[in-house]
Amino acid sequence: MPILALRNISKRFGAHRVLDDVSLAIEPGEVVAIIGRSGSGKSTLLRCINGLERPDSGTIEFAGEAFTPTRRRLRALRRDIGIVFQSYNLFPHLSVERNVTLGPTAAKGVKPDAAAALARKLLRMVDLEDKLAADPGQLSGGQQQRVAIARALAMEPRLILFDEITAALDAELIGEVIRVLERLAKDGMTMVLVTHEMGFARRSADRILFMHQGRIWEEGPPAKLFNAPQTAELASFIDAVLSVDPTARRLDRFHADAGIAL
Repeated sequence: MPILALRNISKRFGAHRVLDDVSLAIEPGEVVAIIGRSGSGKSTLLRCINGLERPDSGTIEFAGEAFTPTRRRLRALRRDIGIVFQSYNLFPHLSVERNVTLGPTAAKGVKPDAAAALARKLLRMVDLEDKLAADPGQLSGGQQQRVAIARALAMEPRLILFDEITAALDAELIGEVIRVLERLAKDGMTMVLVTHEMGFARRSADRILFMHQGRIWEEGPPAKLFNAPQTAELASFIDAVLSVDPTARRLDRFHADAGIAL
């Protein structure tokens, strides 16, 4: 059974149709990367999955249960579906440790000692155990984003969504975050990522979705989409990505590291 199933999801903002009859199923342990130009509906799709936006039509099922937008159901859904945004959204007045422990203690009733042990474990996983007592303002952008990932993982979600989490980072900091994502993928975390990091998508995703004009235009394994795009829209998008510096050089480096030929 898919852990997540979307059927015929549509969403408008005023006269603009942002999502147009989108259907999608995510299997447990699957890593799905969503690519496409700005305005194609990628982020709105994630927000609908997490309940931050309500579709105008269509149905969403999580773990076999139909989604109903009641306050109680939303709280339960967000315990099971984590989301990390481009902006880190850390609480600036709380320590790194408290940013990570706040969700488990407040929303799940985890005892403080257990939450502290969990925070230490997760911060060790993202190579930030030495920053437990630091304030977010003392960290680099890449470090703050890794704390945001640890905070989302602290809720022990069954599915985690990432919305362009490297978009505001420079190349060196992007590498820090990508290494964490690759570790999660290898550990079997179910993930859906909106990303422009084509190297990561090609190397670590089980499936790539190319969105265009609010629809899933093409989907399939990375080799299929990158090596043999079926539509002019995807071919044009790939050409545009490869022609941009420094993204093209970073993509080439990822391909070389993974032993993938273009």
